[in-house]
Amino acid sequence: MPGPERRQAARPREHPLLSSTVIYTHPICLEHDTGEFHPECADRLRAIGHILDREEFMYVPREEAPKATLAQILRAHTQDHYDQVMDSIPAEGSVELDGDTFVSPRSGEAALHSAGAAIAAVDEVATGRSRNAFCATRPPGHHAERNAIMGFCLFSNAAIAALHARDQHGFKRVAVVDFDVHHGNGTQDVLWNEPGTFYASSHQDDAFPYTGKVEEVGPPGGCTVVNVPLPAGTASNVFRAAYTDIILPKLEAFAPDFLIISAGFDAHAADPMAHLRLQVADFEWLTQKLLGIARTHAQRRVVSVLEGGYETRALAACVAAHLRVLMEG
Repeated sequence: MPGPERRQAARPREHPLLSSTVIYTHPICLEHDTGEFHPECADRLRAIGHILDREEFMYVPREEAPKATLAQILRAHTQDHYDQVMDSIPAEGSVELDGDTFVSPRSGEAALHSAGAAIAAVDEVATGRSRNAFCATRPPGHHAERNAIMGFCLFSNAAIAALHARDQHGFKRVAVVDFDVHHGNGTQDVLWNEPGTFYASSHQDDAFPYTGKVEEVGPPGGCTVVNVPLPAGTASNVFRAAYTDIILPKLEAFAPDFLIISAGFDAHAADPMAHLRLQVADFEWLTQKLLGIARTHAQRRVVSVLEGGYETRALAACVAAHLRVLMEG
């Protein structure tokens, strides 16, 4: 991946708001080996890297993601969960943790850098150094529950970022919006009892992980949860109406002072992992809408964290469109 494997020179940033967007990544994310034919593979990041080599993205600053600390992970997960992840890492070969999730010798480091990217991106945006940030890392995170590995995910990156924004930087209303085709059960589980948080998800109904029902709305005093399950075959008009009529008004009412996007692009029509029929323009449209709310309520503070997207050409095209909107600030 040209991003992690060959770090391009970041443009100078003398002024704290000179950069609208910064990209966080790390070469170790390419070494998380999930085995032959696994959909969540390093080729996903390589495809994004080829996009980032384009002239239009050449001068977007790149930062190498640090490792998350144990204390940062424990905001979202139990000590038992952390130990389970790190103790499962083999010295060689690969280990199957469940039917979907595999780890190899560098997977633990990759997971810590993936979570660390989200944390560093929050620091970058919270301090005004950049208006927004995109984390091009793997493994993804939105299926990892407080005490469970699941669905390719080891640590709940977006939830970790949300809690870091609230607890470390003092934001009072932190929102996560998840447009991955699969429900982010892990993000919802981690944030469920957390005051000052909001989680909204659009996802295919009756698809893995078979959670995210409309009636899952969050407990009193905890997270505000908005789930919009969509039937298989859903195309642009129904998807956009779900946001226009349900999710965006509730996000506006929450008035987030920090916005995190779980950016999964596997709802694209070409993706093999589910059966929604979205196009690149739908992700571009939604990114514009979310940034509009961030401009109104959050002084443009947005961190976007890569989740799914398994058809590499579609993934690269969607990320390019997403980044173009982020770069507009």
